[in-house]
Amino acid sequence: MIIFESDFLEDKQDSIVTGGNKGIGLEICRQLASNDIVVILTARNESRGIAAIENLHASGVVNVVFHQLDVKDPTSIAKLAKFVESQFQKLDILVNNAGETGMIIQHDEFRAFKDGNGYLHVNDQDAHLFTEIMKHPYDLGEECIKTNYYGTKAVTEAFLPLLQLSKSPRIVNVSSNYGQVHWIPNEKVKAELQDTENLTEEKIDEIIQRFLRDFKSNKLSENGWPLTCIAYKISKAAVNGYTRLLARKFRNILINSVHPGYVITDMTSRTGFMTTEEGAKAPLMLALLPDGGPSGFHFDEMKVASI
Repeated sequence: MIIFESDFLEDKQDSIVTGGNKGIGLEICRQLASNDIVVILTARNESRGIAAIENLHASGVVNVVFHQLDVKDPTSIAKLAKFVESQFQKLDILVNNAGETGMIIQHDEFRAFKDGNGYLHVNDQDAHLFTEIMKHPYDLGEECIKTNYYGTKAVTEAFLPLLQLSKSPRIVNVSSNYGQVHWIPNEKVKAELQDTENLTEEKIDEIIQRFLRDFKSNKLSENGWPLTCIAYKISKAAVNGYTRLLARKFRNILINSVHPGYVITDMTSRTGFMTTEEGAKAPLMLALLPDGGPSGFHFDEMKVASI
């Protein structure tokens, strides 16, 4: 089902936000719409997406439409692309926000680790503290990789032709500072991901396949992979690498990844210290970059960060 009004489309920029029915994604939709941009809010669950649209409309945010999207389903992606092509003939802004943690989290116990600043010290040195709090089943880790990296990649590739028709195209990949390579103990993997000039999609795929083989064989520690937020860290490192590759290849599109901050959302077990309004600011900034702005960077909130 699509909720669609055509009377506000003329002469406006248009945008897509994946995973837009709640949290940071929903707030990005609200803030883009508040900047007079038509927003296609997408969600895997149709009823939740429609409910999000109805709430936005009730609050006075009218230039938002809904279309179902499962970033892991090629047919779903193709349907959205056909819709955008027929209704808008181009795409100006793509915000890849949909994501999964790849974990089962005991939320009450997890929140007990929150300190006065709202941070949780989830690192490999303390992995033993989280054994019963954060479970990392292989199947969830694999789905995390499929959503966070391959889903982002599939959606982006489907919309590159329409983005090329925009006067000022932008791609924003909502990532995480857990995607920085210092979280990966394996020095070879670090070096491969940091070698931007020689990094390729094939190399990223090879890294992911090595990781998944070791994950499945219970060889994470032996071969230098993360031991906490396991698949999430690898998926976001892959997203950050892919962002740099795209920016190098498509110089007419401003393409960046961004850590929105530690936000109070379901994904953080509501342990963050930033509101969704605050968390949407950096993705919005990158979506609205002026021509000639930075491209191929990873941002920690509003500032360029290391990879």
